[in-house]
Amino acid sequence: MSWNPSIEPHCPTAGSLDAIETLIIPRARDLGSFEVRRALPAPKRQMVGPFIFFDQMGPVEFLTDQGIDVRPHPHIGLATVTYLYKGEFQHRDSLGTNQMIYPGEVNWMIAGNGVTHSERTSAETRKGASSLFGIQTWVALPEKDEDTDAGFEHHAEDALPFIEGEGKEVRLIIGTAWGAAAPTKTFSEMFYADAVLQPGAMIPLPDNHEDRGVYVTSGSITVAGDDFQAGRMMVFRPGDAITLKAGPQGARLMLLGGETLGQSRYIWWNFVASSQDKIDAAKEAWRAGDWEHGRFQLPPDDRDEFTPAPDG
Repeated sequence: MSWNPSIEPHCPTAGSLDAIETLIIPRARDLGSFEVRRALPAPKRQMVGPFIFFDQMGPVEFLTDQGIDVRPHPHIGLATVTYLYKGEFQHRDSLGTNQMIYPGEVNWMIAGNGVTHSERTSAETRKGASSLFGIQTWVALPEKDEDTDAGFEHHAEDALPFIEGEGKEVRLIIGTAWGAAAPTKTFSEMFYADAVLQPGAMIPLPDNHEDRGVYVTSGSITVAGDDFQAGRMMVFRPGDAITLKAGPQGARLMLLGGETLGQSRYIWWNFVASSQDKIDAAKEAWRAGDWEHGRFQLPPDDRDEFTPAPDG
């Protein structure tokens, strides 16, 4: 959609930094061929709404024949969200999905009771130099939906709501915000959006969500007179009217949040659950390696290798 008045700031900027409940400085992790910066879970904050995992991938440049090779690995109790700014990769999963993803699109994989997937740079892209830059998140499922059947959705760029205002462009990836709704199936109330702001442009946080946060991917923003550079996540107090202002170089932001789940989650490796028993059962099933008859199968066209479970 074009200009939407609900995305224009009709509220004052935060009056003080008390409006920021938590400031998160992501920790860097070297995955060998590239680096990720993990904002969630953090020591002081496990989730923002239902979002329990937040990784910035790259930016990274690959030479010919190089790329990412995330071998088949399992998930339970969550949905994974992949969104790219640059580059591409190929998603394969145990449901039989074989899906490329490109910038501005979304891959949404519901793990539920169990799914296995891999992510690799395609053979075609490896023929030359390439780049990769994007965000991966996990959304914890409500307890009543933890054991739902696995599923997968891909939505192209033109299927996601695109909202423009003065000096800003916003693509709504998941959920509802600013009067728009994304087509992605959700299990609880949430929002997730990619916003590009020109220098000095302002954007209000959605006021219809309990938990709200923002991650600065590039540039900077001003909140209550203080500047926050790229690589910072802020989580704001519920109910406060908040407007974010882009710095002199502009900003690119990921805005996220939604309804809290009412309880923390157990996390082990790639598993998220409301109980340790569910984690233990999934751990045993993956280690058993019964790909034909067990709880987990390998992707039909990516079965030559898999990621072993860590010790512990």
